[in-house]
Amino acid sequence: MRSMTGFGRGSASNEKANAAVELKTVNNRFLDVNLKLPSDLQHLENALKRTITARLNRGRVDVSLQTERTEDVSYEVNRGLITGFLNAMSEIKEEFNLAGEPDVNVIARIPNIISARRADMSADIESAVQAALELSLDDLEKMRSTEGDLLAAELEARLAGIEDRLVPIEAAAAEVADEFAERLKKRIDTILEKLGTAAEPDPARLAQEVAYLADRVDISEEIARLKAHISHFRQIMSEEKDVGKRLDFLTQELNREANTITSKTNNLSVKENALAIKSEIEKIREQVQNVE
Repeated sequence: MRSMTGFGRGSASNEKANAAVELKTVNNRFLDVNLKLPSDLQHLENALKRTITARLNRGRVDVSLQTERTEDVSYEVNRGLITGFLNAMSEIKEEFNLAGEPDVNVIARIPNIISARRADMSADIESAVQAALELSLDDLEKMRSTEGDLLAAELEARLAGIEDRLVPIEAAAAEVADEFAERLKKRIDTILEKLGTAAEPDPARLAQEVAYLADRVDISEEIARLKAHISHFRQIMSEEKDVGKRLDFLTQELNREANTITSKTNNLSVKENALAIKSEIEKIREQVQNVE
């Protein structure tokens, strides 16, 4: 299990280039790679994204890339762009009767007027960038794994807290039928006393009503499902792929069972412990949002 939050850095060099890559990742429902490359390296975008996608499953990834050529680079001059610019300047001078000449500094500031030759973007530069990216991913995954271990310990503590609260709930749930029988008998006795009659209720009918009411508030199935979800939760935490999405779904199921237990019974002990379970589940939900 890994966290979606992390940072990684890697650098690589060869005879012609140095490259450094920094990765920052935060929570996101899907994998979102934010990669901004200089114009002379735009052709690497798809390859770099494929490398990242192969290693990461979820999270927003911000990629920072720095390159430095250690070999001499030749440049191409966009002569057509310069010619068009000078012609336009000449027309402006004539039309508005202006003086002055554009110098090389003005021309050099025109976008795309000078660019590195395509042939100089060698395989060595691409190799350095790819190697730096792999190293930054290694560093990132190490940090995300460390963060994941801390998350797992936190989640395990919350699951243990839920199991502790289930013990008194189970004990109280076993006494529900007896409690209903006693409450129903007292209510019948009160009614008969008001009516001034000493008649005794039919034991068979009383048992039938108790069984019906006890079935309506029975929480044994919810308790069993909670235990099964907790076991499944632990199993998923030990895995590596698609952990976050499955844990998020299971957290919703845990909450559903806790809500049902709370609504089914008036037993104060059960309600108190069920509300405590809901609090633990909410803390689990917050942490699960960080899991890849």
